Amino acid sequence: MKRLLILGGTGEAAALAEAVRQQLGDRTEIISSLAGRTRQPRALPGRVRTGGFGGTDGLARYLREAQIDLVVDATHPYAMRISANARAACETAGVPRLMLLRPPWEMQAGDTWIVVSDAAEAALRIPDVGNRAFLTLGSGDISAFAGLRGVFLLLRVAEEPDRPPLPGAEWIVGRGPFVEADELRLLTEWRIGVVVSRNSGGAATRGKIAAARRLAIPVIMIERPVPEPGTRTDDIEETIEWIARKLA
Repeated sequence: MKRLLILGGTGEAAALAEAVRQQLGDRTEIISSLAGRTRQPRALPGRVRTGGFGGTDGLARYLREAQIDLVVDATHPYAMRISANARAACETAGVPRLMLLRPPWEMQAGDTWIVVSDAAEAALRIPDVGNRAFLTLGSGDISAFAGLRGVFLLLRVAEEPDRPPLPGAEWIVGRGPFVEADELRLLTEWRIGVVVSRNSGGAATRGKIAAARRLAIPVIMIERPVPEPGTRTDDIEETIEWIARKLA
């Protein structure tokens, strides 16, 4: 049995783990690595490892000690640190690595996007665009909006937080996928005037972009970081083929 480490927590990582179980399960031991940001992650086939590795050196050591044969980096497109660590660790340990990276969204007719480089720039742009903002970002980006004044902020979090995620902001709990009809209702009921989003891509959270288009609400879009160098695909079946070739 060969050991496959899937760096994930994304929908693509979960779908890949299930596809490997179905198509290559007789030859592959699956280990899924989760960051541990949610208390109740979805059920996954194979073994699940939760928590960090301790940087590049820690991940390289884990690859050797756990006798990992292959790595698929299926982390979130904005998870820059773990992807950089994965590239360096796999090079150090001599383990083949593939990135499974969903494509970004592209502007369509009717979209109004204000493209910014990071959360700090997004926070600066909000007052010029609208005074009621819906923030759909990672937890690491929220602090950039703490200094805003005179702007209503609505956050969506995946789980009930132990304390308010951002002082002075309203928050709701929800975990995708989010369909357009529900997002239309949310934006309308909360009288949202601007959406702040990362260009995560994929279908699970695309509903908010479609809803903003329908309502002519501008979107402050945080552009994607440049992905790590290396072989990558956006297709699960191509990933399965890559794994099968390496197994052979």
